Amino acid sequence: MPQPSIPPLPLAQQPPPAPAAGPAAPGVQVRCAGCRMILSVGPGVTEFVCPTCQLPQMLPPELMTRARINNPPPNQSSVPAHGIDPTKIQLPCANCKAILNVPYGLARFSCPQCGVDLAVDLNKMKQLFPPPQPRPPLPPEEVNEVAIEVEREEDEGGPVGETFTDYRPPKLSIGPPHPDPIVETSSLSAVQPPEPTYDLRIKDDLENSKALSCLQIETLVYACQRHLQHLPSGSRAGFFVGDGAGVGKGRTIAGLIWENWHHARRKAIWISVGSDLKFDARRDLDDVGAACIEVHALNKLPYSKLDSKSVGINQGVVFLTYSSLIASSEKGRSRLQQLVQWCGSGFDGLIIFDECHKAKNLVPEAGSQPTRTGEAVLEIQARLPEARVIYCSATGASEPRNMGYMIRLGLWGAGTSFPDFQSFLVALEKGGVGALELVAMDMKARGMYVCRTLSYKGVEFEVIEAPLEAEMEAMYKKAAELWAELRVELLSASAFHSNEKPNPSQLWRMYWSSHQRFFRHMCMSAKVPATVRLAKQALKEDKCVVIGLQSTGEARTEEAVTKYGLELDDFVSGPRELLLKFVDENYPLPEKPEPLQGDESVKELQRKRHSATPGVSLKGRVRKVAKWKPASDGESDEESDTDSGHESTESDDEFQICEICSSEEERKKLLQCSCCGKLVHPACLVPPITDLVPEKWSCYSCKEKTDEYMQARRAYIEELLKRYEQALQRKSKILDIIRSLDLPNNPLDDIIDQLGGPDKVAEMTGRRGMLVRASSGKGVTYQARNTKEVTMEMVNMHEKQLFMDGKKLVAIISEAGSAGVSLQADRRALNQKRRVHLTLELPWSADRAIQQFGRTHRSNQASAPEYRLLFTNLGGERRFASIVAKRLESLGALTQGDRRAGPSLSAYNYDSSYGKKALMVMYRGIMEQDNLPVVPPGCSSEKPETIQDFITKAKAALVSVGIVRDTVLGNGKDNGKFSGRIVDSDMHDVGRFLNRLLGLPPDIQNRLFELFISILDVLIQNARIEGNLDSGIVDMKANIIELQGNPKTVHVDQMSGASTVLFTFTLDRGITWESASTMLDEKKKDGLGSANDGFYESKREWLGRRHFVLAFESSASGMFKIVRPAVGESVREMTLAELKNKYRRISLLEKARRGWEDEYEVSSKQCMHGPNCKLGNFCTVGRRIQEVNVLGGLILPVWGTIEKALSKQARLSHRRLRVVRLETTADNRRIVGLLVPNAAVETVLQDLTWVQDIED
Repeated sequence: MPQPSIPPLPLAQQPPPAPAAGPAAPGVQVRCAGCRMILSVGPGVTEFVCPTCQLPQMLPPELMTRARINNPPPNQSSVPAHGIDPTKIQLPCANCKAILNVPYGLARFSCPQCGVDLAVDLNKMKQLFPPPQPRPPLPPEEVNEVAIEVEREEDEGGPVGETFTDYRPPKLSIGPPHPDPIVETSSLSAVQPPEPTYDLRIKDDLENSKALSCLQIETLVYACQRHLQHLPSGSRAGFFVGDGAGVGKGRTIAGLIWENWHHARRKAIWISVGSDLKFDARRDLDDVGAACIEVHALNKLPYSKLDSKSVGINQGVVFLTYSSLIASSEKGRSRLQQLVQWCGSGFDGLIIFDECHKAKNLVPEAGSQPTRTGEAVLEIQARLPEARVIYCSATGASEPRNMGYMIRLGLWGAGTSFPDFQSFLVALEKGGVGALELVAMDMKARGMYVCRTLSYKGVEFEVIEAPLEAEMEAMYKKAAELWAELRVELLSASAFHSNEKPNPSQLWRMYWSSHQRFFRHMCMSAKVPATVRLAKQALKEDKCVVIGLQSTGEARTEEAVTKYGLELDDFVSGPRELLLKFVDENYPLPEKPEPLQGDESVKELQRKRHSATPGVSLKGRVRKVAKWKPASDGESDEESDTDSGHESTESDDEFQICEICSSEEERKKLLQCSCCGKLVHPACLVPPITDLVPEKWSCYSCKEKTDEYMQARRAYIEELLKRYEQALQRKSKILDIIRSLDLPNNPLDDIIDQLGGPDKVAEMTGRRGMLVRASSGKGVTYQARNTKEVTMEMVNMHEKQLFMDGKKLVAIISEAGSAGVSLQADRRALNQKRRVHLTLELPWSADRAIQQFGRTHRSNQASAPEYRLLFTNLGGERRFASIVAKRLESLGALTQGDRRAGPSLSAYNYDSSYGKKALMVMYRGIMEQDNLPVVPPGCSSEKPETIQDFITKAKAALVSVGIVRDTVLGNGKDNGKFSGRIVDSDMHDVGRFLNRLLGLPPDIQNRLFELFISILDVLIQNARIEGNLDSGIVDMKANIIELQGNPKTVHVDQMSGASTVLFTFTLDRGITWESASTMLDEKKKDGLGSANDGFYESKREWLGRRHFVLAFESSASGMFKIVRPAVGESVREMTLAELKNKYRRISLLEKARRGWEDEYEVSSKQCMHGPNCKLGNFCTVGRRIQEVNVLGGLILPVWGTIEKALSKQARLSHRRLRVVRLETTADNRRIVGLLVPNAAVETVLQDLTWVQDIED
């Protein structure tokens, strides 16, 4: 039961050391009665507790008087009223007058001070404590709309600066310059690697031979330096080479092997993607002067010990593929085990994971399994802890999840901020794109990562939308309708034949995968006219063309050739063959019944029917007959059992009597029914039998039963056959409809044909044969791609040579046929025309997209390629763009430190957290569970019936593609309305939505997609307003950026010596009146100005002031650039309507000057919210002179501390981890790091262990 308590006594304080002379401190000083320390007692306090010895005591009487004279208490009561508990009632004790904290509702209690029993009179309580008067409502806070606008712009960051900067090794000067311009992202270039301390043994050889450039030598130094370190777990630290195509990763690896060879480390393992690359490895080793090192292809060697006498490999490079790494022999001996045995337990040589992105998916998405390759890569590292590991790939970390196998980087585990990979992954996913950028920068700062790429100068990326032609649109619409009808047909067929194969889950899995492939084919075919047009245009402009695709349609072509022969009327339609194959193999049919075959089947049925019935066996018959004997049958039973067991004929003869007359006469004439076993005289039967009896005779009753059975059986089989034939007929009808449908040809054959046939087009794909149009122009013939002179293995290399020699000016490449192929405008090749690279079909992953782009953009090229990325105007096709865009965005972020480094496809990235939310909002709106936040396309808010009509159509469309399930058509007042449900897993599955969207007719498909995009835009805009949008690296722009004082080191990494540093900058963002006037005058002088250009003031006043802006029309017609006195040029442009709604034009320049100069001056001291801003000096919204704190250098080791400090911030936008980039105006020093809000600086510094100034 709760009891009242006495308010606690205040703690006295130990006085601070005071100057010898000075004014007396308020309150009084007293010596503690216990520990004798001098204490300071606050004004009005007479009772206190010593903070040192915790002794409760009172002031002596002489000091009590002085304390009351010097500091009279506000209320003259015998006990000071401190320690009030606001959750309880304060009542005085009737005896000792002590103020007590009494819990509400407690009626009787004892005073804890004097022990007197007390009771509360509730009636007097109401008089004593009148109800509190309601407080007057606070005046509504005035919202400064301009301040909100400026705050939003500040959160979005400044305009994007140049993404790449030229690269030269910052701390090494060994070796010749690289033959081509090499760049690094500006974010990574802001980070300095550690000091190089490693001395190469092959340095002199390299300087003489000039085999490696300064960039490649830099990689050698840092990799060898890193290999001297060990992680806290005890394993040797690894190194990540993230260089792009053209920097020469292969030769760098050869240099590393050669350096280790000089340290007597004579064994190395080189794992790559293809066995052909072994020849490249041999060439690279020869180039660096390591011709003496042998390269052994593991796939040509037996599974026995590599260093045994029979194999005899004691040193050199063992070259293998990732497929070989997971291979094993029939006897169960694995290649991995063989390699570990060859290396030995203390192996400290090189293991090179070339193109290591093949080991991704070690930590896959929920619901899928890790790949065997990923697990094998992890296992070999664990079993050889001293090995010198090199991860090598331009796309090795397309997203943080794919870094799971990079355990030797030491980013997680013992001695880091993240105990395991999962916590590292969670932190990065929470931190968004900015966090990914920090990882790349951290790795470079710690000397474990290099990432340079061939300059993209001159390369053009263009996204081209190829609208569907009218004929194609009609074709697509019919195909979508057919798939919807096929789904209904399959639903009814599978319900009718529920027990038949395929099982429903398998059927629908096949249905949706075929559905996706079919419409992907359709989308590719829709782009063929645009591809051909662009290719012909490029050839006219004296350029050559490379067309990239993923699927060749070889499987469908080969099936058609097998089915119809080598000569066909026209090219094979991939979509048609795919659909025919699906229906042919998966249409649910009942099992075909076997027809009955003559007498044999009758006898067989008799046997089957009676085999399981009693009375058929001989033993049973004997027992039945024995019943006619007198009841002395104990022995007889035993005998009959025994005899019948031996099938004794004697016992049979003994008991053979006629079943009709029960007579034993004329036993020899008795007939036995072959069906039921009854014995009868022929004369006893009605009618009697006089003819010769067949050996297997049936009695009349059995025959009658058999005939009935046979009749029923025949009727049943006929019914089954009828059902089977009807189902077969339906299937044949569907197949006929598919055959009659006008569907496009295989895109690959179509393009080759339209661009002049195989004589004009070089094909580098994985297919073995192709269809070629006959010379007469009628019909096509299937022929092998290889000839007598060129083998199948060499056909792609032969085609490549024809293209590089200029004999063919169009090349078509697939992923399977173009791995490692160089098709750039090589200065050594005859064909140096500019390459126009058309991507007819985007690869499934960005890793592959980057690899495909790397075919035509490589070192030593005469001109950079032009990339044309083709999409149709079908909403659903963006599904494929969405996947790749997401990967490209994070790939650019992670492996190059800046998400803008990749081609700009982010406009097509819908599979994000905002995309998932937008999808859920849209589904809820269509299912009429919530209102839609936007008006659907083609509808009007003034005509609600148009919106209702759209919702009905949208719901029907979602039903037809299986997203809305369990549908019921309403009746009565809901007549014609659908009701159904969308399962939870589909509510957020953007991939499934975009996939299924493909199967809808173009009109409703595009309307649904536009609705989804509109909702997505609204959500992103709201997130931007609330400050929650992840915008990656933010460029902080100002007229003057100065570094304040010396940066402070707040953390040092023990292994690499790299540090985390706090920089404090002063930014002056303002624009003076003179500068603003000059900007306006120049616009007018150039003749680019419009009638609406000029100075404006806000229509509203805030805190007695108006805001002033300069507005002038931008290059985008109808949009106006906004310049403010306090923060300069705004990122966001305004429409004329918005500008005139919020501001009015000032005609008098003098008035504009006064207002501008006043705002410029005031903004240097306070923010836009005025002097009473809640955040006080910490608020920077619209403040001209701003202090910015940035943590640069290493961030991962202090991640947790920063996250904790930011989580306590008042402003939502300050709670996010935000990566910013600044460049000082005086010395152009570039800093990239984590923005620490001013209010959080103290917390961050307190939480970090130590702080010291950096010496100049």
